[in-house]
Amino acid sequence: MAGNSSKRGRQTVRDMVLSMAAVGVVVVVAYFSIPSADGKGGVHAVPYQVELASAKRAAPYPLLGPDRLPDGWTATSVTYGRNDDSRAAWHLGMSTASGQYAAVEQADGKSEDVVRRNVPGAQPDGTATVAGQEWQRVQGDHYRGLVRPAGETGTTVLTGTASYEELAQLAETLK
Repeated sequence: MAGNSSKRGRQTVRDMVLSMAAVGVVVVVAYFSIPSADGKGGVHAVPYQVELASAKRAAPYPLLGPDRLPDGWTATSVTYGRNDDSRAAWHLGMSTASGQYAAVEQADGKSEDVVRRNVPGAQPDGTATVAGQEWQRVQGDHYRGLVRPAGETGTTVLTGTASYEELAQLAETLK
């Protein structure tokens, strides 16, 4: 009789494992097949115009932001305030039409500090002229960027996984 009890216990454990596997398959299929509520593959859009207007009044440098995003781009994060270095920092993160990440990052302080903070491992990678303005190109460990001074007191970095062409497209929208 002890053998039957042990056999039944193994069968019960096997049935539980098979049931859990079946439920897991259903969950995975549902996760990847049910569309997101916003219809944009899970990208959550945030409004940024009010924050941009407020930040422009408060910033100690000419703060830049897009008057409107390029077609297919979505703003996903926006902040203005003091960063860890107590610098006035502006951030606007976006998802590009190709699904890459791009951001406008501005802060006062030394240009090399602003670049290092926003494009870790940045190395010079030439220049780009966008809308008649010269931008320095940098390539980092994971991100690339376009960099230019924001007046005499700040630095603008357009950064992300987006291509240089997409970052240039973003630069064209800045006001």
